[in-house]
Amino acid sequence: MRASIAQTRAALGLVWASSPRGTLALAVLTVVASLLPPAIAYVGKWIIDAVLAAVAAPVGPLKDAATRQALVYVAVELGLVATAAAVERGLSLTRSVVGARLGSDVNVKILDKALSLDLVHFEDSEIYDKLTRARQGASSRPLSLVMAQFEIAKGLLSLAGYLGLLIAFSPWMVLAVLAASIPAFLSEARFSQAAFRLRSWRSPETRKQFYLERVLASDEHAKEVKLLDIGKHLLDRYRETTETFVRDDRKLAIRRAAWGFVLTQIGSATFYVCYALVALAAIAGRLTLGGMTLYLVAFKQAQGSFALVLGAIGGMYEDSLYVSNLFAFLAIPTTRTEAPLDDVAVLDERGLRFDNVGFKYPGTERWAVRSVDIFVPAGGSLALVGENGAGKTTLVKLLTRLYTPTEGRVLLDGKDLRAWDERTLRRRIGVLFQDFGRYQFMLRENVAFGDLPKLTDDAALLEAVDQGGATEILERSPAGLDSQLGKWFKGGVELSGGEWQRVALARALVRKDASVVVLDEPTSALDATAEHRVFERLREMAAGRIAVFVSHRYSTVRRADQILVLDHGTIVERGTHADLLALDGRYAHAFRLQAEGYR
Repeated sequence: MRASIAQTRAALGLVWASSPRGTLALAVLTVVASLLPPAIAYVGKWIIDAVLAAVAAPVGPLKDAATRQALVYVAVELGLVATAAAVERGLSLTRSVVGARLGSDVNVKILDKALSLDLVHFEDSEIYDKLTRARQGASSRPLSLVMAQFEIAKGLLSLAGYLGLLIAFSPWMVLAVLAASIPAFLSEARFSQAAFRLRSWRSPETRKQFYLERVLASDEHAKEVKLLDIGKHLLDRYRETTETFVRDDRKLAIRRAAWGFVLTQIGSATFYVCYALVALAAIAGRLTLGGMTLYLVAFKQAQGSFALVLGAIGGMYEDSLYVSNLFAFLAIPTTRTEAPLDDVAVLDERGLRFDNVGFKYPGTERWAVRSVDIFVPAGGSLALVGENGAGKTTLVKLLTRLYTPTEGRVLLDGKDLRAWDERTLRRRIGVLFQDFGRYQFMLRENVAFGDLPKLTDDAALLEAVDQGGATEILERSPAGLDSQLGKWFKGGVELSGGEWQRVALARALVRKDASVVVLDEPTSALDATAEHRVFERLREMAAGRIAVFVSHRYSTVRRADQILVLDHGTIVERGTHADLLALDGRYAHAFRLQAEGYR
């Protein structure tokens, strides 16, 4: 319960930060709404008693006065009912407005948190499960939790009003009516927890369901799904997962409904016992007809208010469980720590250095790379070659500070990357990964994402398009730089894999102030002619910069100043192209195999 209270406070903080005025309006309207029902019930007693007095009065002034009094009470009740309706409408409207604002803000918080996480987090399935759980009801649960607090306050205030009316008649009956609502509350709390556990346990399966939806309904996989004829197989897997969810939800819903029905009858039976006792009291003359009506309404409404309070507490408990997932995700610590600048020794050198670098992926004991020592002077070039899994891309991610070394350090211009301001460092590096993004946006945006300030600089964008070899795409696109790429949105231009790669290359090259250019398999989807043209441009652009190439094509790396051959995360050979051929080791063997294929 203590944890639930803590989550409730945190949720209230979220709602308040999102809409202070809306939160105050909800509080005020809730208080007003809680006071009106007892007032309406009490005025109802006055009406009935005034009507009975008018019926009993002799014809004349007394009867006329009693009649006018009854009509006044009717008008008062009408005003209270109209006010109650207006207040409920106001509550509903305010809840909708605050809910819309809060839903947007919470989703932005989740995405903002996702941006703050390190790359290693996105390679951890548990983090994805936390993200999935955080997004379950993220836009509604915090407000629901806060509204539960208001409902509790509303119910307690209304209950206090009704109890003030009832306590004089029979304190024991009041206790009986209230106690009769407790079993249903305990049942709801238990089933709320069961529902939460069920949805939490199946988070991995929910992610599989989302993934199957993406595979079955996106252009990314459409060709293979059709050509391999695996659509029915994948749909059957999706259907099987969905049916499991439906079956589990149905079982829980049936049990919840059955227990809820049985336990609610206890409250109903208790009420009607009280109903009978009040009726007998009226028959015996101990109550007026108006008093009987008042007590019956008060008993019914008191029981309803108490049930509302208990239900709100149960709902608050359930909501707090889901909100705890949201705050658990937002509280994920980032692994990156900034080294204090005054504690970092800066070397007097210009260039890129790996100083005894080693890296393990979180949760594993195997070294992805180990004992890596490299120095590339300013204006120099480095090529990384090796089989898949040798550690080439891991080194690139360490260089771009997507990973932090487990041991050793990476330095740029003599300064540890951890001591660099992250934004400044990002601007010093232009990078193209082999799994580059294919953004379903305009060509202008696809290129300018490499240097956002150039989004409206047509000259710079056109130059990057030309250097990336994407001029043909521009020429056949109907709106030039403002052409929509991809087929996800209306009027989009579909591109081949090689054309997408040229656009990504233009994106990497648009950043002119980058002192390091990193190209991870930059021409894997290009034909030989396009590859040659691109590398000629790259050599021109790399003058004065540090250029790092990763490639399986030895023809593209042979002109690098240094070539490193990696195997299982360690450097097994290094040197120039001529040095490595003379060594007659792995590089020479692989180079001859590729050259043989062109004869």
